[in-house]
Amino acid sequence: MSGDGSSAGVRDGALLLAVARGTIAEQFGGPKVRRPEGEAWLEERRAVFVTLKRDGDLRGCVGQLAARFTLFEAVREAATSAAFRDSRFFPLRQEELAELQLEVSVLSPLEPLEVLDEEDLLQKVRPGVDGLVLSHQFRSGLFIPEMWKQLPDKRDFVTLLKRKAGLPTAWQPGTRVERFTAEHWEEPA
Repeated sequence: MSGDGSSAGVRDGALLLAVARGTIAEQFGGPKVRRPEGEAWLEERRAVFVTLKRDGDLRGCVGQLAARFTLFEAVREAATSAAFRDSRFFPLRQEELAELQLEVSVLSPLEPLEVLDEEDLLQKVRPGVDGLVLSHQFRSGLFIPEMWKQLPDKRDFVTLLKRKAGLPTAWQPGTRVERFTAEHWEEPA
């Protein structure tokens, strides 16, 4: 599986997007999405995020950081949660489904990133490549790598991630940083 534009990557991405869209449509009476035969890669345990956009604006984004489910089930769970359980939005209405653009991100395992402070993090983070998780005490937040398209400046990326996590503006000693990469596919706009 790859998101590099190869024919296998394009086919895999199209299949994952179809699973996500079909899963949401199921909730409105559409046919049940079945796991395709002969696609053993869908049985790999992977962490996934599904993002919903409407007219270019975020309409839902939910996923898992830990690879607890098979890829097929992870996409189904994330799609359902993004559409109906993202606490930032009202549950999706059937008439919105045709207006949505779906995105699927399959995450690499989390990698601890040792940093001394925010300046050290800004030196080590790879724009356009890394997704980040910031955690301190009982607060945490994450941005998937796709967020670099909206926040290409490293400092803005980290500042808004701290805000999302509910962390103070000033760097807190003991803040844990983890990074990951993602293979990403999206429906045409």
